[in-house]
Amino acid sequence: MSDNQILLGGNGKAQILLNAAMANRHGLISGATGTGKTVTLQVLAESFSRLGVPVFTADVKGDLSGLAGSGKAHPKVTERLEYIGIEDHDFEGNPVIFWDVYSKQGHPVRTTVSEMGPTLLANLLELNETQGGVLQIVFSVADDEGLLLLDLKDLRSMLNWVADNAKELEREYGRVSRQSVGAIMRRLLVLEEAGGEIFFGEPAIRIEHLMQTDFSGRGVISILDATTLYHSPRIYATFLLWLLSELMEELPEQGDADRPKLVFFFDEAHLLFSKAPKALLEKITQVVRLIRSKGVGIFFVTQYPNDVPDEVIGQLGNRIQHALRAFTPRDRKAVKAAAETFRQNPVFDTEEVIGQLGVGEALISTLNHKGVPSMVERTLMSPPRSKFGPVDESDRKRIISRSPLKSSYEGPLDRESAYEMLIKREEELAKQREQQTQEESEGKDSKKSRSSGGRKRQGMGEAFVKSVARAIGSNLGRQIIRGILGSIIGKR
Repeated sequence: MSDNQILLGGNGKAQILLNAAMANRHGLISGATGTGKTVTLQVLAESFSRLGVPVFTADVKGDLSGLAGSGKAHPKVTERLEYIGIEDHDFEGNPVIFWDVYSKQGHPVRTTVSEMGPTLLANLLELNETQGGVLQIVFSVADDEGLLLLDLKDLRSMLNWVADNAKELEREYGRVSRQSVGAIMRRLLVLEEAGGEIFFGEPAIRIEHLMQTDFSGRGVISILDATTLYHSPRIYATFLLWLLSELMEELPEQGDADRPKLVFFFDEAHLLFSKAPKALLEKITQVVRLIRSKGVGIFFVTQYPNDVPDEVIGQLGNRIQHALRAFTPRDRKAVKAAAETFRQNPVFDTEEVIGQLGVGEALISTLNHKGVPSMVERTLMSPPRSKFGPVDESDRKRIISRSPLKSSYEGPLDRESAYEMLIKREEELAKQREQQTQEESEGKDSKKSRSSGGRKRQGMGEAFVKSVARAIGSNLGRQIIRGILGSIIGKR
């Protein structure tokens, strides 16, 4: 085995390998619950780490934190090592950084409303096409006015202004329905209840912090705790897609290389594609197709291969298929679809073997150095060197406290953005109005005032801050302020 290959397992006759140079051609890990997908992900993650490749993975079940701990010898592990022919199996942990949107099980993960963008945000809020168009207008107006949209209170301020000035905006930006604005506001309240208010803000996660190596040259494994986030599937799927989009935009072109810059595991991938509108599916397909030229490999992990659309699955060159049981018509269809994606091996019937695989077994096909898929092989998967199951809570806390990134993400920032800037403008305008009233009361420039034909139409900026002031003064505004203060005091 060369230094650039990953040992996946063996079949008693030969070892099955994955060429790291082909990892950016992406992959699929599929199989029924309890058949070994998580352990396969663990083996791949620690193997890439040993090659010096950083890894990002979401931990839906809480088991992957074991990557930070060292495994232990066991008779069944020894038996498997002998069957596969592995002689240099050293139990060891890996360099790990823990992340958590809710800031409980790792460093907080945040992004800004502007960085998320209107397309992904519309999907997150489950908006229809018309409502998504209004959201696009809000972003355009914010850009034109030079106002930052960092958190949800910034976005809400912009929505209030758009609703109040719909007629003035129509000529330049298109028609805006007050009903659509109201619907978006309601969806924002739902998002807040699901934890969205702690996700949007600063400091935003920096891509370079996901692409690190330790002092020995091993790739750092970033683990996003998704045990709670998984219960908000829209936030979970949208966040991971946003992260992929950021990688694609920020990383330079790499071309062919011996190994990828980063390997990204997308667990419970069906959440990304379930009920996704056509525009979002097109974006996903584009990201998967183009990101490999940036040196990023994506492995989708899901139960059924047909959870992934044909446009995407056709770009996944490396396949690891664990057992599927054909108990229902859907199961039988999934088994057949899985079998048809492999380059057939004349030694066995692929469709039949998929239903016979035991726990820890898989059918594997990988790309050779020319990018050609190998014949499918029935394989007993290698055991991990790291710990089975989660690490102790005390070990997790120790790792987080010693993390070199702790100071970068320890506390939230509240940089001056749209909301604060508009409040400041309103204060300045209030002073101007007070001074003007005083001058008029003293009778200064009365003739000039009478000949002016009335006050000129208010500017965009003044109209903007007035609408914000009205929102703050209203009952809804007071509720929003209390909600923001509550989230800062109670959660952030």
